[in-house]
Amino acid sequence: MRLASQCGVEGVVIRYPGPTLEDLSAAKRHPERFGLQVFAVEGYLPIEKIKVGTDHDGQELAAMKQIIRHMGTVGIPLLCYNFMAGTDWVRTQLDAPERGGAKVTAFNLADVQRAISLNSQAEIASTPIGAADLWTNLERFLGEVVPVAEASGVTLAMHPDDPPLREFLGKARIMNSIENLERLVNLVKSPRNAICFCQGTFATMGIDIPQTIRRLGHHIQYVHFRDARGTSEAFTETFHDNGPTDMAAAIRALREIGFSGPIRPDHVPQLEGEDDGEPGYTMLGRLFAYGYIRGLIHGTA
Repeated sequence: MRLASQCGVEGVVIRYPGPTLEDLSAAKRHPERFGLQVFAVEGYLPIEKIKVGTDHDGQELAAMKQIIRHMGTVGIPLLCYNFMAGTDWVRTQLDAPERGGAKVTAFNLADVQRAISLNSQAEIASTPIGAADLWTNLERFLGEVVPVAEASGVTLAMHPDDPPLREFLGKARIMNSIENLERLVNLVKSPRNAICFCQGTFATMGIDIPQTIRRLGHHIQYVHFRDARGTSEAFTETFHDNGPTDMAAAIRALREIGFSGPIRPDHVPQLEGEDDGEPGYTMLGRLFAYGYIRGLIHGTA
């Protein structure tokens, strides 16, 4: 965190810290000691049963409402979530070669069974779910939590499916196209029902990134700034300056729509000497990304 602060980073994203207000307060105090704000909570949320419609006792719904209220209390403005049933983002390779021998993550649908444990495969295969049911569950969920978010001053930002397939391991996926994300924001119309623009995921949809930013406009309230080369069925992540997307044009488009929310590098290459780190989240790659993003922001001002 000290390195991030030295590089001009203003805030961080934290994972779901637990159900109590003190859990969240403690997680917020730590980066604040380095002069960093907490901009968002993202990941490890109690939402998996909600997605597939098995939260029969309402415990997960209550927990989601509680974390939103707690975020309002401590002043964390954004909650990023996804509606991928059965998995989170998935990669089948963690050491694909990039520039100069750096390692990046990759996905190939043909190799997907190697990325999922046997237990996970059995669980996923035993509970298929179709797109219609996912939409029903999502609309019910938003109807419950958007009013809580409005009252708490917290924005909900939906992350697109990664990879953005029509189906994955027997479960449909619905956050896999621009049209479906537009449908999302129309389910419950509110400025608190928004989109996380994960640029690498949109790149694997084969769409024009700057044009899509302009199309989604004010619905974009959070950005994962990264790039990927390939399609939704087979892609490789890249350095920020070594992929197919015009990254400067993306920043200019974000300026055009008046975007002022948090933007983070997300997955980064694993550089020399970082083989023991978590793929996609090692520090040297982030330092490169911080400088690159700040340069783009300053250069397009």
